[in-house]
Amino acid sequence: MRERLLAAEKIKAIDWRGDTLHLLDQRLLPLEERWLAYDSAAGVAQAIRDMVVRGAPAIGIAAAYGVVLGARTRRASGGDWRAGLEEDCQLLAASRPTAVNLFWALNRMRERLERLREGEDALAALEAEAIGIHESDREANLTMAQLGVDLIRKHQGSPQALLTHCNTGALATGGFGTALGVIRAAHLDGLVERVYADETRPWLQGARLTAWELAEECVPVTLNADAAAAHLMKTRGITWVIVGADRITANGDVANKIGTYQLAVVAMHHGVRFMVVAPSSTIDMSLESGEDIPIEERDGRELLEVGGRRVAAEVEAVNPVFDVTPADLIDAIVTERGVVERPTAEKLAELMSRKRLH
Repeated sequence: MRERLLAAEKIKAIDWRGDTLHLLDQRLLPLEERWLAYDSAAGVAQAIRDMVVRGAPAIGIAAAYGVVLGARTRRASGGDWRAGLEEDCQLLAASRPTAVNLFWALNRMRERLERLREGEDALAALEAEAIGIHESDREANLTMAQLGVDLIRKHQGSPQALLTHCNTGALATGGFGTALGVIRAAHLDGLVERVYADETRPWLQGARLTAWELAEECVPVTLNADAAAAHLMKTRGITWVIVGADRITANGDVANKIGTYQLAVVAMHHGVRFMVVAPSSTIDMSLESGEDIPIEERDGRELLEVGGRRVAAEVEAVNPVFDVTPADLIDAIVTERGVVERPTAEKLAELMSRKRLH
């Protein structure tokens, strides 16, 4: 299976070219494929904030490379470059508050700096750490894809109708994808009859990104309005809802793109299984439950306007971009460390005590 997954890797959103970070501008897809180059931590922070790069794992990887760029600039300017680099880390951390992978990656970079040996090149060490974070995510994606497919096959071995939300593919990660990686692998294994992709308002990541990724790989995909999901579960024989995560707390509660919570509620009502796929770096054991997760709210103009043109009445808009799905609505959490079915605090603690599988 791994060889087939590697052969199927066709799309990427992050490219490190030695001294510059290149990001595929996801705001323009699918109409235009444009790469933007960044040579500063501030530029990377702005790219994260502006949604040039999005998806929890991809944000973490981009931030790690942002630290490398910041260190290079601070070292060249002289003075207390480590203090200046910490300012860059704080700037990167402030770019998006909900996705824990961002903070995990920044802490990895700080820890590597603290472990420097006498005479060791700091820039080379930080670059190697960022590349390691990138490669580790790619390997985790491949492991999760296999584990997710095994789970799907365990419950039903024939081709199935699946539903997904937002974008969790190669565009959102350092490699094959999380939830969409499982779906892509299931298609390669003959387990997919059709994928239903929620359009995912207001940024339309499902319509612009997920549908594009699946169509590029000839996976049968049908786009639907977010509000159609319950009707489709009732009428189209959907067996699994498969989503990603931006943060998972110690008890198994999951923060993900707004609209995920209501999907889990209607999935339980219709007897549709609900799978969350995310690397273990998404699990934040310092938070007891989803009540502790900071939920980002973005500018209401994202709802009131399309392409800069107002389409709504002269009213206020509330725009939370994540919600929290309680653990008791989740059938399985798939990570590179293993699978947790019917997650609880005890099961999450046991999972996080394991060594990595990949």
